Amino acid sequence: MNSTLSRPPRDRLLAAGAAVVTVVLWASAFVSIRSAGEVYSPGALALGRLLAGALVLGALCLVRREGLPPRAAWRGIAISGVLWFGFYSVALNWGEQQVDAGTAALVVNIGPLLIALLGARLLGDPMPPRLLAGMAVSFAGAVAVGLSMSGEGGASVLGVVLCLLAAVAYAGGVVAQKPTLGQASALQVTTYGCLVGAVCCLPFAGHLVTEAADAPLTATLNMAYLGVFPLALAFTTWAYALARTTASRMGATTYAVPALVVLMSWLALGEVPGALTLLGGALCLAGVAVSRSRRRIGVPGGAGLYRSAAPPRGATSHDAPPAGEPTAPTPSS
Repeated sequence: MNSTLSRPPRDRLLAAGAAVVTVVLWASAFVSIRSAGEVYSPGALALGRLLAGALVLGALCLVRREGLPPRAAWRGIAISGVLWFGFYSVALNWGEQQVDAGTAALVVNIGPLLIALLGARLLGDPMPPRLLAGMAVSFAGAVAVGLSMSGEGGASVLGVVLCLLAAVAYAGGVVAQKPTLGQASALQVTTYGCLVGAVCCLPFAGHLVTEAADAPLTATLNMAYLGVFPLALAFTTWAYALARTTASRMGATTYAVPALVVLMSWLALGEVPGALTLLGGALCLAGVAVSRSRRRIGVPGGAGLYRSAAPPRGATSHDAPPAGEPTAPTPSS
């Protein structure tokens, strides 16, 4: 039995809520990037977003009196900071300028599959049939959304390669981050990962200063929004939820993002989705529901428990909240 079963219902509910906040804010990022990316170059946009996020996260650390992460946590923080916060941001911003949105979404959505494979190989994450089935359904939905949004002649080899590299960096960053959450708090891991990513993007500082001087206010506000909400807040809620489940299951949860992007584009941009797009979005959500479900089994006395696979190898952090986290977590953790 996975020790997740022993967690109180409130703990599991907060983790699920954190995952929902993450996917909603990450979906909103695609709408904002579409505006800011027309004015800011990929590196400048990534650096501006990371600096805004680091400012907010640093202030939260001061308010909560979070110290430096323990030495053992720095390796994972550095790897996730370089791969996910830094390289992924630049590669995705650049890739989305080379290919249409549908192609970008389609290529990047191999990320959760890579997370599942790397998680099983490196972290010993279980691969229950429901998780695999849910991911297959969601990936089919992502393919449908991608095909329906693809424009004619909007793809390039460079753009596809960049989106593929972004997906690989995303998967590697998540897998590196997972064990670190057993050694440091979600806020610490996110804050210092963001700082590492910002340092990696400092070579683009000149571009950011030059472009910010000429950029319209709406583009700059969108860049700030990307740093405060989809980065600072959503990456923290992601880390909070990731500390309480497997990397594979959290990766599968992000398949809800394409469906939410379709809905937000409809509401915010007036882009009416077609039948194939709606079907793909529904499949994405259905697959997430399947992948996060657990089969109930009977136990003596008539009580029911959810069956779960054996805990990952050496994953003692599943048996207790991560260092620096309270025993009864609060939404701000």
